[in-house]
Amino acid sequence: MDKTRASTARPALGRCAGRIGTLAALIAGLISGATAQAADRPAPAAPASQTAGLPAPAPGWEYQLSLYGWATSLVGDVGVRNLPTSSIDVPFSEVLNHLNGALMGSFFAQNGEWILLADVVFAKLSDARDLGTFGGSRLDAEVTQTIATGAIGRMLPTGRSDLDIAITGGVRYMSVKGALSFDPFALPVDIAGSQREWWIDPTVGVFAHWELNQKWYVNAIADIGGFGVGSRLSSTGYLGVGYMWTDSFSTSLGYRYLYEDYVGERTGSGSFRYNTTMHGPTVAAAWRF
Repeated sequence: MDKTRASTARPALGRCAGRIGTLAALIAGLISGATAQAADRPAPAAPASQTAGLPAPAPGWEYQLSLYGWATSLVGDVGVRNLPTSSIDVPFSEVLNHLNGALMGSFFAQNGEWILLADVVFAKLSDARDLGTFGGSRLDAEVTQTIATGAIGRMLPTGRSDLDIAITGGVRYMSVKGALSFDPFALPVDIAGSQREWWIDPTVGVFAHWELNQKWYVNAIADIGGFGVGSRLSSTGYLGVGYMWTDSFSTSLGYRYLYEDYVGERTGSGSFRYNTTMHGPTVAAAWRF
C-alpha cells in the first residue's frame, strides 16, 4: 500500500491449479492544483493569550483510493475432492496465457492516530496440461478467487516526524473456486470435480511509512493470520517505493508476497487442499482526497 505523506494505499492475487498466474495493470492520474493566495505571506498567527488552554482542533479524516497491478509468480499445491493434488510452479512470463480477468483496488483513511485499510482482489485463471510418460493424460484446471481484507490500526509514538509506524488488526476473507477435469490415458472416462471454499482469517500486523524527502517515500506492510480459525496459516508482506507527483497523486513500485495454507474437509468427498505462495512486483497509482 502506498502512503502519500499522511495517507496510504496498499497493494494486495489469487491462487490457482496448473500453471496459473495473475496480472492486472490499470493506472489513472488526477492532478489537482491549489488556488493562489492574494498575499505572498501566510496570515499572522493568533496571539498566545487567545490560544492558551484551548483544546487542539480535531484532525479530521483524510482518504486515499488506489488502483494497482500485481505481476505474480505462483508456487504450491492445489487439490480438489478425491482428485490427486496438483503441484504448480508458474513464472510470471506465463501469466498472460492463463489470466481470464482481474480487478484490484484499495482504500485508506486516516484520522490522527487511527487508520482504516481495505483491499479487494478478484482474479480468474485457467490452464491445461498433458500428463504421463507419453503425455497421454490431460488435466484442465480453472480457479476463481476473491480476496477482501479490512483492518484498523493505531499509530505508535516514534519521536520522528518523518516516520510512522502502526500496529494493525483485522480480517481477511478468501473465496476460492477450483475446478479440475482429468482425462486419463487409454481409459474411456473423464474424471471431473469442482468445489468452492471460503474462509475468514483474523490477522495482526504492522504498517510503516518513511518519508525520504518531500517527494520520495518508502512503505512496508506485513501481517500474519489464520491460526486455525479459517486457514491453518496466512501471511502477506509488502515493500515499496513511491513518488509524490502532486499533493493529490502518487505512483509506486514494490514487491509483495501472499501465503495461504488451507485444508477444507468434506465427509465422503475428500478435501480441498490449498497451499500456495504468490509473489511478484507491483505497480500502483493513488489519488488522495
